[in-house]
Amino acid sequence: MRSLVRVSSLLIICGLLLSGCSHDARNESADLLLTGGKVYTFNWDDPAADGAPAKNAPYSSAVWKPDAEAIAVRGSRIIFVGSSRDAEKYRGPQTRVIDLQGATVVPGLVDSHTHVAGLGEKQSRVDLTDVQTEEEAVARVAAFAAKVPKGEWIVGRGWDEGAWANRYPTMKLLSERVPDHPVLLVSLHSFAVWGNKLAFERAKITRDTEVPAGGNIVKDQKSEPAGVLLNRATALLTSAVPAPTDEQLKAYALAGLNAMARDGYVAIHEAGADSRLMRAFESLAAEGKLPVRVYAMLSARDAELCRAWLKKGVRLDETLAVRSVKAYYDGALGSRGARLFADYSDKPGHRGVSGDQYGFDRQLVTEMMKGGFQAAIHAIGDAGNRETLEFIESVIAQKPEVKNNRNRIEHAQVVHPDDFKRFAQSEVIASMEPPHCAEDKAWAEDRLGPERVKGAYAWRALRRNGARLIFNSDLIGSDHNIFYGLHAAITRRDKQLQPPDGWYPEQRMTPEESVRAYTTWAAYAAFWEKETGVIAPGRWADITVMDIDPLSVGATDPGKLLKGNIRMTMVGGKIAYSIKQSF
Repeated sequence: MRSLVRVSSLLIICGLLLSGCSHDARNESADLLLTGGKVYTFNWDDPAADGAPAKNAPYSSAVWKPDAEAIAVRGSRIIFVGSSRDAEKYRGPQTRVIDLQGATVVPGLVDSHTHVAGLGEKQSRVDLTDVQTEEEAVARVAAFAAKVPKGEWIVGRGWDEGAWANRYPTMKLLSERVPDHPVLLVSLHSFAVWGNKLAFERAKITRDTEVPAGGNIVKDQKSEPAGVLLNRATALLTSAVPAPTDEQLKAYALAGLNAMARDGYVAIHEAGADSRLMRAFESLAAEGKLPVRVYAMLSARDAELCRAWLKKGVRLDETLAVRSVKAYYDGALGSRGARLFADYSDKPGHRGVSGDQYGFDRQLVTEMMKGGFQAAIHAIGDAGNRETLEFIESVIAQKPEVKNNRNRIEHAQVVHPDDFKRFAQSEVIASMEPPHCAEDKAWAEDRLGPERVKGAYAWRALRRNGARLIFNSDLIGSDHNIFYGLHAAITRRDKQLQPPDGWYPEQRMTPEESVRAYTTWAAYAAFWEKETGVIAPGRWADITVMDIDPLSVGATDPGKLLKGNIRMTMVGGKIAYSIKQSF
């Protein structure tokens, strides 16, 4: 009898165990399986300061090898990373399975410095990107004007204020060819604007107009406005253009975010969101319409917005995070607004503008930093960068916890040799744009001279000195195409593969560092490093699929990166974009 009871008990226990196993197996079923891919998880240690891969990296005999083939996703998170064979145990009756057909998978790309509404708005504006001459630009505007009712504003963007700095256009030809529309043409990086006569009349800009501190109204021989405004004077003209409605701005933001998803990005860091743009982001978030994650930097030029957020405190939402403030310390190098220690090499007696002269609100930014907000401060020149570092250090001295804000210097474009180490000492992140190096090389040495230019776009010098580095595009000022960004970072060449050996090639990044600067390191800059940035179980299912291997191709034939294409973007387990023919 006891034996019968013992056997019965064992049978019951086994049944319960089997039932539990069956229950767990059902729970382990994935919503989505990605198989047959070349997966780089980046779940290994960072490379050394000289770029050498870590010992546990999937790298041997100078060859990169993917460390996984498949990913299983349930809900918004990854539940498995490994071989395609082992992934099969996560296949259930409702599981969607996608064969990646050998495509390369990396952690989701992040553009950590954007102006995304401008990307959406660009579709309804005159595109002057890559225009070489004033005549060509005017011809494009005239053709566009033929389709617009007389009297309405025409806005364009993209002429290069750096390349044109020694031959700025005037309003004469533009006014002759387009006399019946006020015209505003914003430069590539927004530090210069060009307008016609009617635009200046609408804006009431005359020879007697007071020049804002940190700005410049270019004038002709008769001391009349010639047609171009620089740095902080640009607002004199841009403020005359009717602002888009709230619904239009929201549509521009959504269009820009959708474009980022198509281009492989799972998140952006929006550099300077004012009250209206924040309302657009918050509305899209509330409606569940954000296609990618948004890490918003509040505009320090909108003091009312910043003080309102100081009262509310940081927002740590997964789709819309608000814990940073963007400020401007100096101007741009191309328009000679960046603050330098010594005179511009091509403009004796001029050193640019910075700080209070450029509208930097020290008190507000200090309050934001002490309130737990990350400072993201635009600084370009060597003096501008040092003064910004000194400002950040002064706030840390007042409140040491501010050092934990992961403060950033946006661009960090020209750094004095004595200051590289200070980025690491104060734990300041250098937020930089590889495309700027490729685009500015044509004139940067003219501005800086042969010695000072060695501290420009100096990625390797920052890394060797222990600084944290992230990469981005500063769109729409530069092309945000990730393959262009990676190619520029790895080679320091432009899209025409010039110069052949790279511009100051000693500052190049390795392929691994370049990808990390758009993924794992960018995740750290947004305080998301425990949620994303690597492909691993438990992390957000944020991934990018592309048709080219950036590590192996970047190491062997980086020029081919420019032919790369995005095949899929996944944000939180949802496919935000895919090439229909492929998946």
